[in-house]
Amino acid sequence: MAGGRIEAQLAAMGLTLPEPRQFPSPNRRGCVRVGDVMFVSGHGPHHPGMDIVRRGKLGAELTVEQGYEVARACGLSILATLRAELGDLDRVRTVVRLLGMVNCTPDFELMPKVVDGASDLFFELFGPERGSHARAAVGMASLPRQQPVEISGEFEVSDP
Repeated sequence: MAGGRIEAQLAAMGLTLPEPRQFPSPNRRGCVRVGDVMFVSGHGPHHPGMDIVRRGKLGAELTVEQGYEVARACGLSILATLRAELGDLDRVRTVVRLLGMVNCTPDFELMPKVVDGASDLFFELFGPERGSHARAAVGMASLPRQQPVEISGEFEVSDP
C-alpha cells in the first residue's frame, strides 16, 4: 500500500492504523463505492494498539473523555478500511458526512462531544476544506458487542 501525504500526517500526529476490520459475513463489507462516493459501514473501536475502553455506556461506565478517545479509534478504523479499499488515503477528497452512534444512558446528552473524537481527527488530518463535514451524533440504548461508539460515513474519493 502506498504511503502518501495523509499517512505521513498520521505518523506526525503519532497515530497508527489498525488492520482493516474483517466483517463476519459475506453479505456486508467495510465500504461500497458508488460513483465518487465511498459509503463506509459502521465501525467500532477496532484498534488493538490503542489503550481505550472497548465496552460500556456513556453516562454510566465511561466519561466523555473516554468516549472521545473511543470515537477517535473508530475514525482510525474507518481510515484503515478506506486505505485497504483505495490503496492510498490521499485519494480521499472530502469527508462528506459522519453518523456517530453513542451507547449511552437515557439522560446522557453529550453525544456530540463524544463523536468529536472522530470529527476532530478528520478535520486535523484532512484540513478545514476537506475534513469539515456534515454530521449526526445520536444516542443508542445498545450497540453491538456493547461497544461505546460506532461511526459510519461517506467520503468523496478520486480515481488513482
